[in-house]
Amino acid sequence: MGKHKSSNLEHKKLSKKEYEKEYERLQIELVKLQEWIKLKGLKVVVLFEGRDAAGKGGTIKRILDKLNPRVCRVVALGTPTEKEKTQWYFQRYVPHLPAAGEMVLFDRSWYNRAGVEKVMNFCTDEEYNEFMRSCPEFERMLVRSGITLIKYWFSVSDEEQEKRFQKRILDPIRRWKLSPMDLESRARWIDYSKAKDEMFKYTDIKQAPWFVVEADDKKCARLNTIHHLLSMIPYEDLTPKSITLPPRIEGEGYIRPPFEDQTFIPQIYK
Repeated sequence: MGKHKSSNLEHKKLSKKEYEKEYERLQIELVKLQEWIKLKGLKVVVLFEGRDAAGKGGTIKRILDKLNPRVCRVVALGTPTEKEKTQWYFQRYVPHLPAAGEMVLFDRSWYNRAGVEKVMNFCTDEEYNEFMRSCPEFERMLVRSGITLIKYWFSVSDEEQEKRFQKRILDPIRRWKLSPMDLESRARWIDYSKAKDEMFKYTDIKQAPWFVVEADDKKCARLNTIHHLLSMIPYEDLTPKSITLPPRIEGEGYIRPPFEDQTFIPQIYK
């Protein structure tokens, strides 16, 4: 058993062709990791946090690209309901934790309280302070229960975030990504920086440390995150040997119903 092999492209500026080649190589390794998680009944939780437009969603999408959604799934919770606001803070996240043989990727997580809720005054000082006290204990409890907890913070510069916001404004396909909350976060850059530094001070613990991803270069951030994720869980290659398909058994006397009895969608593209 061991960690996956590194490529000879590390620490080198990637061309588009090299990026695509390395991306395909890492996809194969992710599938191997998936099969190992399933076989060994591992429980893996990966948190993706960071500034708006830092590339968290794009990285998650690339991790999931070739994986089985029954093994690896993403959790992206919306605004809590009125009922959820009255629950123990971590309660709405607990049902989404993995069972044996699963990996769950949280696109933002319980750290909302230490970030957007703190900066935007969506929680009280008492709620915030209690989170800072209880979060490390909650995560230690998860680790003691057998969960592998990996936390990523995507770091993007002020200039790069501004550039990405401008692209979203001009591109109708991306414009939906810009919420009023995103625009407000742009105006409160310093407040979010202070909140992040305070969050790290309390929650960068030995059992579940924070791993910072330099995300100004999206493609490199994706590869570096996948590479690091693979290095965090030792796995073996369970790729099946070559398979020969058995001959198809013909159904004697079976007559299929006419195609005309079925309803087909219009063939707009031919």
